[in-house]
Amino acid sequence: MIFQETFKALSDQARRDILFLLRKNKMSAGEIASHFNMTKATISYHLSLLKKADLIIESKHKNFIYYELNTSVFEDLMLWIAQFSGGNKNEEKE
Repeated sequence: MIFQETFKALSDQARRDILFLLRKNKMSAGEIASHFNMTKATISYHLSLLKKADLIIESKHKNFIYYELNTSVFEDLMLWIAQFSGGNKNEEKE
């Protein structure tokens, strides 16, 4: 499993803040932008990187595009990280 795009997307505070906003509800780009002091183009750039990393999903409803978390990627990431906790130091690497 490759997390290069995931870690790149998570490396920026603004993108982490966007993910935090989306943790409970779907939001449009305009709703997301209203929480930041950034241009809409900058928000769009951050959203595109989050989509490329598969951290968010977009859905269209009438004239709006809504964004929501893709929780399956977070689950995969957590499972990957969990393999580094505990266990026997002499165990072979997978």
